[in-house]
Amino acid sequence: MDKSIGDLDGEIIWTLADNSRLSFRELAKKLGVSTSTIAQHVKHLERDRVLRRYSVDLDWEKLGFDLTALIEITIRGQPLLKVQAAIAKMPQVVSVWDITGDFDSMALVRVKNRRELSTTVKKILDIEGVEHSDTHLILNTVKENYLTL
Repeated sequence: MDKSIGDLDGEIIWTLADNSRLSFRELAKKLGVSTSTIAQHVKHLERDRVLRRYSVDLDWEKLGFDLTALIEITIRGQPLLKVQAAIAKMPQVVSVWDITGDFDSMALVRVKNRRELSTTVKKILDIEGVEHSDTHLILNTVKENYLTL
């Protein structure tokens, strides 16, 4: 796959990021090209895994998830990927990353309250290979945009 994104592909990505429910016809009209051109470009973007899924933007607090936290994790004595896979299986865990610095991994979790956060952190600490964690509560989200071009 060519790593560069053409102008039309970029416009398609930005437009779908704003509203992934647009039909090919609506997308074509908005971008001033034919429906078949849109279908062809979207097909290639999906095939090349540039467009991996279509999603919704949820208000987590309205769904009852009042706390978001970043948990830094030190892993020792077990394969990193094995431990990360165990952490990733937890329903409260949104994302798990390899990181540089004093910790080996970081997890983003969304929970309903402090009790659930406490339980989640303790479950992470109980996973074989997790040596230490440091939890940071998110007080306010200033920007959350996963699409950057």
